[in-house]
Amino acid sequence: DEISYDEMLELASLGAKVLHPRSVQVAKEYGVTLHVRSSFNMKPGTLVKEVKDLENIRIVSGVACDKDAAKVTLMAVPDKPGVAAAIFSALGDAAINVDMIIQNINRGQTNDITFTVDESDLDKTVDAVKKLKKTLNFKGVVTDNNTAKVSIVGAGMFSHPGTAARMFRCLGDAGVNIQMISTSEIKVSCLIERKLAAKAVKALHKEFELEQA
Repeated sequence: DEISYDEMLELASLGAKVLHPRSVQVAKEYGVTLHVRSSFNMKPGTLVKEVKDLENIRIVSGVACDKDAAKVTLMAVPDKPGVAAAIFSALGDAAINVDMIIQNINRGQTNDITFTVDESDLDKTVDAVKKLKKTLNFKGVVTDNNTAKVSIVGAGMFSHPGTAARMFRCLGDAGVNIQMISTSEIKVSCLIERKLAAKAVKALHKEFELEQA
């Protein structure tokens, strides 16, 4: 099997503990092919390289799961210019990396803003946003640290419409509810209940005909 540098970088950043992202970045920079094999069997493994026309070969090349995701919701945030910038600037100043973000529009000129952070940053995140409560005049903060992020990655998604819908249907059929969604050209990520993470990963491997170690 073959996988592109970009796909492996996405998988590494999404929690797949296969290769360190820096090793893939260096290999990509110098055009070095990486050969990834299991130490538990004699299977040929996977080549990480610059793969051309991968869109026509495989739609999804891997599934990743991050069980360290935590969800934070700011309730009834005033719908005014600059509010989101103030919130996420404060988080950036506190060296907190924000991942998925959604905004729900409420009645009465307010929004709920929900985002995810690493669970290890949850307390620091709550402290940072609470300092803004008086200035921004939002109602409160709700957190949930019983979440996980499952993702599919594949260069072929770019040329195959409907891949995201296929993922959502697969999770629905497995009884896994989707709380948040984020996408890029080569990945789709869903935030789900943490206790269902293994079930979701297994279902996605089966749906996209991927070998699961």
